[in-house]
Amino acid sequence: MIKTSLEDVKEVLAQNLDLGGIDLKAVSGTAPLFEGLGLDSLDAIELVVILRKYYGIVIENMDQGREIFKTLETLRKYIEEHRTK
Repeated sequence: MIKTSLEDVKEVLAQNLDLGGIDLKAVSGTAPLFEGLGLDSLDAIELVVILRKYYGIVIENMDQGREIFKTLETLRKYIEEHRTK
């Protein structure tokens, strides 16, 4: 397992998603990704691409993705437990 901080995840997301001016540094780990940050289905696809590109994680089942993408913290925890790079 490779330690992954919430700040690292926020930085990658901020660099790769259009967040409409939201400053992720001020957002808590319990913030819902979709309702809280205003992400949509295209952003969900982008999140899958980000996980593969930056962390070597492949999400093939979108039902699984719904659980992973609930909050910033659920995303961080999944990355920490499954990343290969």
